[in-house]
Amino acid sequence: MDYLKELGGKRIHDHLDQKTAKPRYKWVPGPVIVGAGPSGLAAAACLKQRGIPSLILERAACLASLWQQKTYDRLRLHLPKKFCELPFMPFPKNFPTYPTKQQFVAYLMAYADRFEIKPVFNETVVSAKFDQVGAFWRVKTKSLKNEEAEYASKWLIVATGENAENVVPEIEGMNEFCGTMIHTSAYKSGDMFSGKSVLVVGCGNSGMEVCFDLCNYNARPSLVVRDSVHVLPQEMLGRSTFGLSMWLLKWLPMPLVDQFLLLMSRMMLGDTAQFGLNRPKLGPLELKNKSGKTPVLDVGTLAKIKTGNIKVYNAIKRLTHHAVEFADGKVEKFDAIILATGYKSNVPSWLKESDMFSEKDGLPREPFPKGWKGGCGLYAVGFTKRGLLGTSADARKIAEDIDFRAQLES
Repeated sequence: MDYLKELGGKRIHDHLDQKTAKPRYKWVPGPVIVGAGPSGLAAAACLKQRGIPSLILERAACLASLWQQKTYDRLRLHLPKKFCELPFMPFPKNFPTYPTKQQFVAYLMAYADRFEIKPVFNETVVSAKFDQVGAFWRVKTKSLKNEEAEYASKWLIVATGENAENVVPEIEGMNEFCGTMIHTSAYKSGDMFSGKSVLVVGCGNSGMEVCFDLCNYNARPSLVVRDSVHVLPQEMLGRSTFGLSMWLLKWLPMPLVDQFLLLMSRMMLGDTAQFGLNRPKLGPLELKNKSGKTPVLDVGTLAKIKTGNIKVYNAIKRLTHHAVEFADGKVEKFDAIILATGYKSNVPSWLKESDMFSEKDGLPREPFPKGWKGGCGLYAVGFTKRGLLGTSADARKIAEDIDFRAQLES
């Protein structure tokens, strides 16, 4: 768009370094996008379809670093591929219903190629602040060589998502434990744990699947289940549980759909409470809607729990040199501990703005579906707690809004 180029040139000449007569920052004729994961790619593609250029800044050396560098080998999409497509490009027809980690990464790379998205890699955003005088965003970065750069744009899109940093809980005695202790972001397969007694802390989808994977490598896994959790079959009545839920919600209220899901789960999985997996009082969809807590879609872990191949324990009280003491007084020895304790947003560490994002959890203050837009040209994509469907919806709305505002100013 010519008007964006003209605006960019004007801004640069208005802000020269007085000593060197060179621009103090690099003007971006379009939005700056922070993060080159699926959310950043989706936003860039939606903008590209409207003829709006953008610049993605990415701290890692590759696209989708969480998927490429911090996920285990056996990972597959937990939802069918039709619910995980990014805008304007479906998955290849020959991909299975639940694509593998490697297939999903290949899809993202093909997506970037198709829309000619070329992020700036190894650039960590250290601060982003709105310049009230110039009415634009100043985004400062640092490279691997500690070289600093500054970018400026009328629009800033935060696409770092809900999973930017590992969550590592503080457990009494962590420094005393002599065995291996890692976060799931460093777990690749159970190969290195063969024959060992391993405690997995966290009963979400990752924790449950890591336990299942450990069984396949002849490890002896145990699972810490501190809170209540909904475990649902991955498929019901020949359809994905998620897809069936979305279809039912078109016709029935959420509480009724929840009752159906729990009834089917009881028939297919039995009473999970007898195995230490107590269900929350709220139904799975209502709980997800209110708190963002995702139900576990079982891939075979529950069967291993039922046969005793995976033991279930409650909350940890403290760690010792070679053992774990649990809240109920039980003490067991373990060779390794894997922390399946999730991730969190890192937005408060670099975004110098607190109106749109909460300083407590780094998520938009406004709940879905309003959390995608802030003030002064600030946007968020990938924070809906509704997976890639939510990401795609927000990316489309952001591109439409920026296009509308840009047209008004041209």
